[in-house]
Amino acid sequence: MSASEDVAYVDPPLLAPSFIERRLYQIRLAGTARNGHTLVCLPTGLGKTTVSLLVTAQRLYDVGGKSLFLAPTKPLVQQHADFYREALNVPDDEIVVFTGDVRPDDRAALWQDAQIVIATPQVIENDLIGNRISLRDVTHLTFDECHRASGDYAYVYIAERYHADAEDPLVTGMSASPGGDEEAILDVCENLGIVDVEVMTEEDADVSEYTHDTDVEWNRIQLPDEILEIRDALNDVITDRLEKLKQLGVTKSTKPDISQKKLNRMRAELQRLMNADKSEGYKGMSTHAEVMKLRRAVELVETQSVESVRRYFERQRNAARSSGASKASQRLVAEPKVREAMRKAESFDGLHPKFRKTRILLAETLGIQNGERVIVFTESRDTAEALTEFLSESFSVRRFVGQGDREGSDGMTQNEQQETLDKFRNGEFEVLVSTSVAEEGLDVPEVDLVLFFEPVPTAIRSIQRKGRTGRQADGRVVVLLAEDTRDEAYFWISRRREKTMQNELRDLKGAAEDLEAELDPSQRDLSAFAGDDGASAGETGSSTGNEGVDAASEGGANEASAAASSASNGGTATAAATDSEGQSGLADFSPSDEELARADDGDDSLGTDAESADEAGDSDADPSSEPGADEGDEVDDSATVAAAGTDDAETVEIVVDQRELDSNIARTLSKREDLTTRLETLAVGDYVLSDRVAVERKSVSDFLDTLTGGDRSIFEQIADLTRHYARPLLVIEGRGLYEERNIHPGAIRGALSSVAVDFNVSVLFTEGEDDTAEMLATIATREQTDRERTVSVHGGKSAKTLDEQQEYVVSAIADIGPVTARTLLEAFGSVEAVMTANEDDLKEVRGVGQVTAERIREVVGSEYR
Repeated sequence: MSASEDVAYVDPPLLAPSFIERRLYQIRLAGTARNGHTLVCLPTGLGKTTVSLLVTAQRLYDVGGKSLFLAPTKPLVQQHADFYREALNVPDDEIVVFTGDVRPDDRAALWQDAQIVIATPQVIENDLIGNRISLRDVTHLTFDECHRASGDYAYVYIAERYHADAEDPLVTGMSASPGGDEEAILDVCENLGIVDVEVMTEEDADVSEYTHDTDVEWNRIQLPDEILEIRDALNDVITDRLEKLKQLGVTKSTKPDISQKKLNRMRAELQRLMNADKSEGYKGMSTHAEVMKLRRAVELVETQSVESVRRYFERQRNAARSSGASKASQRLVAEPKVREAMRKAESFDGLHPKFRKTRILLAETLGIQNGERVIVFTESRDTAEALTEFLSESFSVRRFVGQGDREGSDGMTQNEQQETLDKFRNGEFEVLVSTSVAEEGLDVPEVDLVLFFEPVPTAIRSIQRKGRTGRQADGRVVVLLAEDTRDEAYFWISRRREKTMQNELRDLKGAAEDLEAELDPSQRDLSAFAGDDGASAGETGSSTGNEGVDAASEGGANEASAAASSASNGGTATAAATDSEGQSGLADFSPSDEELARADDGDDSLGTDAESADEAGDSDADPSSEPGADEGDEVDDSATVAAAGTDDAETVEIVVDQRELDSNIARTLSKREDLTTRLETLAVGDYVLSDRVAVERKSVSDFLDTLTGGDRSIFEQIADLTRHYARPLLVIEGRGLYEERNIHPGAIRGALSSVAVDFNVSVLFTEGEDDTAEMLATIATREQTDRERTVSVHGGKSAKTLDEQQEYVVSAIADIGPVTARTLLEAFGSVEAVMTANEDDLKEVRGVGQVTAERIREVVGSEYR
């Protein structure tokens, strides 16, 4: 950095002159982050983004390449993009925004010319899986709000790909609250490949001059008797349901304020009973669902508003009336005490005392104290809307909620959110009522009061919320707490967790070197980021000569794949490992050329059908929103998904349906150097492995769903698959096919038999997602390498034939199913004749008994209401 101590602004290369105020702590943090993969912990409002900007500017100047900045929401992405365009001497068109609003094929083109990309992580994840972009030339990657980097969140996948693919990687993670304890912080560091931790608190001399005091006041409120009566009626039902669960032996406590941890343990025990096909497990799980719904209602009436619980009850009533409603929902709205609570809520014409207190606090701040702006945070969108309406009688108020529409509540578009924040900054209104969407990172203007409508039970969210005040002047935070309610519990949980986090940050600051020593040593050798043994991502000794098989291919999943290959050869071989120690590879289990030729001769008719379908031309894929995008990401329905292929003739390609991104299979496949994944919105199948092989993948739950009334039955999906591919496959993933649901094993076997015999589709079983990924990779490799076949996506969902449509109409009556539907049509000759037949004639048909006949007549003859 070129600025001296007496200069007010910093002026490194690429930075706009006289734009960034010189703050010593930011310069020190940027200096550290420029030299290694660093976690930057800095209180909200003190310029974490500026630290990353300084690193980006220096990095682009010294090394070149691209910079990628990731933020969890679209409003944050746009905010950061505006800041970067102002702060850097980089052409605006080379600082691009990637969200779900930008078409995938447009993103692929923009990436090539961009110098800085600011994006939501889900979009980058999808583009990496779809082989649209490469991280090879990215020389600085920033993870904003990096505490999210856990579990299956996109940050984790992107970090792994970055360390594996980039030539000269540098990671900066930023958060005001990286985790609730040391273990969580270590998890974030390891997931992002971070080895250095820099922490500054408000107690640091360099920081303290830029911070102001923020007093937190806990304001206790007593609930009126009418609200307590609603609460007590619901608690009585909770106690009753817990008594039933106690009789099943899964709980000892029947207190309505039972902890969530105990409820989770209870659910796990019930799941164990269900897995053992015990009837009490299914019964208990339904009762447990009632308890959870009732606890939510109690929480709303205690801590939110009577209006929010009214809306909640209305949604429960609608759910109970809907087709396929759960027994838990139906029992809930039929319970006399619940109905009594509903009536009391409907007839309550007073205000929740929190509403009155909110109005008083706003009057003090904006009136008596001449304040300018207030933010009110609430957990419930229903409460946010009710508060906005109530406060608008006295103040200029706007709501700020997420982008998703919900029953009875429209979300806000990105433009509406941005417009609302701009007007708030400009003083066009004085009160912003927000749900959690404004908590993280958004550049909400300095406010005089942050009002928590209820305590927040997590330290991270509490810190984020309080960071909206005390930036430029002393701020005030008030938390409303309803006495003798769940607010009390959340109060103590929040205080304990926040204190723990503050202590952890202080300890972290004093023991950064010790923390770095605790990180996985492989983090220091970035070439081993994706492997366990320091080797480059999964070297293999297979006879094909392909290198870079992911390390995940070893172990149990690999053995399962080899065992499957063995089974296809009559079980004459043992499981093989794909390592480099002289053991057999997958190719050793392939059938001979003579056997393959003999097999091909036997299915000319299938090949002809598939080729004819292919020659007829691909049908338009159904447009769909891009999966995995952050909440509210919108995709142009007319957009086609970019079909980026590979120029490497030796690389195996797998086409993945966009909707499969809900699983980790595509991510796992995309990490392998011997494979290329391509995203399409497939009309038929989930994966295409060659011009003749397509796969329909079902988890055990999905498969059973299709047997019990899903949108499309498994037979429809399989029929579509067989019309377009010569070698269609059904993969059923997971365990407990006969135990998971209360479905007769004979029915399941019958469905599997029909798939295999009637449709000539092979059925493969896998242990889980990793095993499925290995199976797909094995089949694709054999098809494209050993058999030299190409990848071709065929046709679309074909229209049903007239017979199929007639069977579909009849089978929809009383859920009688396709077999009985065919029998009825064969007996009566037409749909009309089936519909007009009387009960006695219906009962003459094989498979139709008294109950079914009565149900058919009831459905056909009853008046529509």
